[in-house]
Amino acid sequence: MSFISHFTSSLNSINEDSFVDIALQLFRHQAEQNPVYKKYINARNIDVAKVTSLDQIPFLPISFFKTHSIITGTWNPEVEFSSSGTTGLITSRHAVKSLLFYLNNAEAIFNQFFGSIQDYHILALLPSYLEREGSSLIVMIDHFIKKSKSEHSGFYLYNQKELIQKLEWLRSSNKKVILWGVSFALLDLAEKFELDLSHCIIVETGGMKGRRKELIREELHALLCTRFNVEQIASEYGMTELLSQAYSEGKGLYNLPKWMKVMVRDINDPTQILATEKIGCLNVIDLANAHSCAFIETHDLARIDQNGYFEVLGRMDNSDLRGCNLLVG
Repeated sequence: MSFISHFTSSLNSINEDSFVDIALQLFRHQAEQNPVYKKYINARNIDVAKVTSLDQIPFLPISFFKTHSIITGTWNPEVEFSSSGTTGLITSRHAVKSLLFYLNNAEAIFNQFFGSIQDYHILALLPSYLEREGSSLIVMIDHFIKKSKSEHSGFYLYNQKELIQKLEWLRSSNKKVILWGVSFALLDLAEKFELDLSHCIIVETGGMKGRRKELIREELHALLCTRFNVEQIASEYGMTELLSQAYSEGKGLYNLPKWMKVMVRDINDPTQILATEKIGCLNVIDLANAHSCAFIETHDLARIDQNGYFEVLGRMDNSDLRGCNLLVG
C-alpha cells in the first residue's frame, strides 16, 4: 500500500496527539511529489528539512487552484469539482482522484456532527448550485439524500410552496428534518413566508452568490430564526478547494473534524501566525486533500476562540466571491 493510500485509509484514527506528526509527514511528501507546491516552496527559498512545526509550513495560496492543476503524485482524476463564479471570473478547479473517498469523508464528518444520515429527511434548497455543473456541494448533498433512504428527501429549485408543504407534512415524522439552503434562497423563503420550522435543523451555506446584498451573519441568522421559529441556524463551511467541511451548530462558530486544523495568519505578513482571538486571514490544513494540497491559504478573514472554534468575519478586499459560506462582518 502506498504512503497516500495508507494515509487516506486511516484518517479516522487521527487524534489531537498524532495530528502534528501526520501533517508534517504529508507536508514533506507533498513538497516533493506535488510539482506546483514544490515550485512554490522553492520560490520562497524554504528548506523543507527545517520545517518542524505546523506554523512553519508554507500554505499554498488558494488562487493557484484557478491557474494550475494541483496534484500530488501521478494519477488521472475521477471527477473535477469547480467553484461558482460570476460571468467573466476564472473559477477554481479541484481534481479528485476518488469520488468514493470524497463522499465517505463527507459522510463521516456529517455523522460526527449530526449523527447517522439515516435518522434524517434531507431537503435541499440550493438553486444556484443546481443550475451549474461541477459543484462539490451538490454531489455531497445528493449522496446524503440517497443515504438517508427517505422518499421525502430531495432537491428544491424555486418551488417554495411544494417545499413548505413537504416540511409541514414531515412535522409528525419520527425522523429528524434538515433544511439545507443557500443563504439567498433561505432569505427569499423567510421574506415571503413566516413558517414554524421548529421541528427542523436549518443549515445555511453559500452566501448570497451575487443574488442579494451580503448581510452580517448575525443579522441574517436573527431574521431566519424569527421567521422560521427556530432558536439557531446551523452553517456549513466548505469550498471547492477542500474535500472536508466544517460545521457550526449556531452563532457562526465552526468546529472541525479531527483531520482538519485552522490557523490565522497576519494580514500583512503571511508567515506570522496569530494567537487566539486575533483577527487575520484563515489558513486551513485539510488532511483529506492528500492527493492535491492539504495546506491552503484562503482569503477569508477569521478569528479562533479559546475553545478552538473559528468564526468567519468576511473576505479580503478584491478577492472573488466563491462558493463557501461567507458573510460580510
